[in-house]
Amino acid sequence: MARISQVEVPDNKRVEISLTYIAGIGNSTAKKIVAAVGLDPLKRVKDLTPEELGKVRDEVATYTVEGDLRREKKTAIETLKEIGSYRGKRHRRGQPVRGQRTNRNCRNSKAAGRRKTVANKKK
Repeated sequence: MARISQVEVPDNKRVEISLTYIAGIGNSTAKKIVAAVGLDPLKRVKDLTPEELGKVRDEVATYTVEGDLRREKKTAIETLKEIGSYRGKRHRRGQPVRGQRTNRNCRNSKAAGRRKTVANKKK
């Protein structure tokens, strides 16, 4: 297993797919990385030479990934909570932040929790 950005990426998958195991790298970013390094997109991680793996590591280091990305997101949410914005209040309450309905969905985030079964009631 190759280590890139403190993440063990699978050896038997293509490089593009393996890079998506790193938090903050999706399909499009993985394709950009492979193109920037100049690798064959069909090449497997186990077939990479140490030099190619080093190039991939250097290219991934230019992106905000893993712990740094999580830290940035967490501080952004904390800032919203501190300034008392609408989104911050929703985060604080554990409710949907992006305008979803709450009267019939988001049962996990509601105070009532999951749907309760009522005796003798037909569906």
